[in-house]
Amino acid sequence: MRPLEGIKVIEMAGLAPSPYCGMLLSDFGADIVIVDRLSKGAPEIPNIMGKNPFDRGKRSIRVNLKTDQGIGIVRKMISSSDVLLEPYRPGVMEALKLGPDDALNLNPKLIYARLTGWGQSGPYSSMAGHDINYIALSGALSLFRRKGENPLPPCNILGDFAGGGMLCAMGILLALIERNNSGKGQVVDTAMVDGAANLSTLFYGLLANHLMTLDIGSNMLDGGAPYYQTYETADGKHMAVGAIEGRFYDEFLKGLGLDPTSLPQQNDMKRWSEMTIRFAERFKTRTRDEWTAIFEGKDACVAPVLELNEVGEHPHNRERELLITIDGVPQPAPAPRLSRTPGRAVKAGGPKGSSTREILTELRYSKEEGESLFEKEIIE
Repeated sequence: MRPLEGIKVIEMAGLAPSPYCGMLLSDFGADIVIVDRLSKGAPEIPNIMGKNPFDRGKRSIRVNLKTDQGIGIVRKMISSSDVLLEPYRPGVMEALKLGPDDALNLNPKLIYARLTGWGQSGPYSSMAGHDINYIALSGALSLFRRKGENPLPPCNILGDFAGGGMLCAMGILLALIERNNSGKGQVVDTAMVDGAANLSTLFYGLLANHLMTLDIGSNMLDGGAPYYQTYETADGKHMAVGAIEGRFYDEFLKGLGLDPTSLPQQNDMKRWSEMTIRFAERFKTRTRDEWTAIFEGKDACVAPVLELNEVGEHPHNRERELLITIDGVPQPAPAPRLSRTPGRAVKAGGPKGSSTREILTELRYSKEEGESLFEKEIIE
């Protein structure tokens, strides 16, 4: 038994953050049904069932939500589900008469999870945006830059996935735990701007204690320190260095073959740029694999920067089975790792809409009623 076995989740079809949230729940046993649009008419949402890692373990149904009968199908699903996950702008679900008030009237125990960029309130709530915009407003994007350079977005990991999908999954789990006590459902308002700000908590503390400045790119953790950097190697690859503590820094210098007396003091910030140049010159004398061999087994906090196509081949990752392969697609294994009831990634239930008949049967539609819905293009 996985921890979420028996939990039924409706995932309204959307882009990256909400499918990722559903994947996290699915890996740990939740029964996820994606409610997708018909393939005719509206543009297809680019989540290819069976090939997209986010869809692992999920089933799907295609429903025409522009019809009363289509809405009726979703209402039936709500009545027997534990969670509804929706990623639309505020007001969209309300316009379909599927908003929180309607849903919780149908099922007072429902956890209604709303995953958006700006959140359900505030002057930006109805405005379009993407990950880069949300982390910009949160302040987090300002931290990702070299001194004197423009902020560089960390792909869409921080807003969409860490501050969005993962935080939403945590909110759902918290609400499910609370429901065990109260017997009541509630609304989970997950905003990526909230999540990205929350993930930046450390830096508010550093600022308040005068341990960093807003001159980003000159502080310990933002690329200013020579011992918290990435360095290019002789083969054009990179090593990551995080030798903050004194004993680790000493090991780092030993690995580089540098005499500490030939260098400024570790935290002489005025000479950090000089030290960075020295370290960069040294790293350029060997390949990434040569440096990896030198630092392996040493407490120097140095590791190779792996490309995505190299991750699964590293001995540490291979032993821990960090990556799995489903339908020929390498992808991260379920995490975190539970000792007694671990997660398990399962192949997706098939192409979009392939579970429609099965789901209608579970909702107690007769075979005749189901075929009529197909004929009227309410479902497919």
